[in-house]
Amino acid sequence: MAAPRNLKDFDWVLVGLALVISAVGILQIYSATLGTVWQDAWLRQALFVVAGVMTLFIVARWDYHALLERAPWLYVGAVVMLVAVLVVGRTVFGSRRWIPLPGGFTLQVSEFAKLVVVLLVARYLHELPGDRLEGKDLLRLGALVGIPMALVAQQPDLGTALTYGAIGAAGVFVAGLRWRHVVVLAVLATLALPASWHLLRDYQKARLISFLDPGRDPLGSGYQVIQSKIAVGSGGVWGKGVTRGSQAQLRFLPVPHTDFIFAAFAEEHGFVGVIAMLGLYFLLLMQIIQNAQMAADRAGMYLCVGVFALLLFHILVNVGMLVGRMPVTGIPLPLMSYGGSGVLTTFAMLGLVNSVRLRRFVN
Repeated sequence: MAAPRNLKDFDWVLVGLALVISAVGILQIYSATLGTVWQDAWLRQALFVVAGVMTLFIVARWDYHALLERAPWLYVGAVVMLVAVLVVGRTVFGSRRWIPLPGGFTLQVSEFAKLVVVLLVARYLHELPGDRLEGKDLLRLGALVGIPMALVAQQPDLGTALTYGAIGAAGVFVAGLRWRHVVVLAVLATLALPASWHLLRDYQKARLISFLDPGRDPLGSGYQVIQSKIAVGSGGVWGKGVTRGSQAQLRFLPVPHTDFIFAAFAEEHGFVGVIAMLGLYFLLLMQIIQNAQMAADRAGMYLCVGVFALLLFHILVNVGMLVGRMPVTGIPLPLMSYGGSGVLTTFAMLGLVNSVRLRRFVN
């Protein structure tokens, strides 16, 4: 298909919201890492955001149909890279998730695999005949999504693995899931719970136990949640101000620039700041849904829904774990948490949404 004539049809509201959230994230990273070995992380994050914006425009100029045609090859490449992570990846804090790159950078393949899963699910559902999914369609899609899920879970990174499932679940829901399939899946999930407990690592079991009762091990598995709750509650209505959060500045709050960045933000900006940021995320998600509704075909609609589901899952789990409503899974907050792979992947997905938007009038 022909490239768009100009950038007037670009979703500048979506881009603007992403940049505002990213800017707040950079400020919070600066505040949370001040006086630590990570005090230059905010500058690296700013460079990641610049690279992410460039990635967004590059992806948006690609016809998403051409990307969908290459989805099988991208999927094979992603699976091979995920296997490579298990073989030659760098181990940090007991997890093998990163491949070292020149210049001291690392590549988290599981982040980029999210984009591939979005493309794969969209292509698979778009090519299905009929208006509703059959049982065999669910099994095939489940197997395709399950392979990268299993590889990422072996790193181990259960949180990221579950994000792939969220993409697939949103796709089949929009495609037209039959109620009998819902019942069967619910029964299978219930039966699988006891068995899945034995597949978890010891620290993952400890996190689930501490989720139910953080006070059972306040200096161990429950420490993160307890300190996070203290940080969120101590922010009050207006917060303590930038670089003035006691939990983050005194190092009680673990990794305040990555997984727990929103807890540090809540302490410094209070209830008002939290509502404002959640409002920005809500507007970002609604812009994606609007683009899904305006898509020229079902393939574009499925792409936008996949991006929506992924970002929503990240936001709900990350914010939920800060206040003890979700187990600690290590899922970062999109555009705010420090990390180059996550930032580039998020902007690339927003580029996909814009690719769908720019071609909504093309037959």
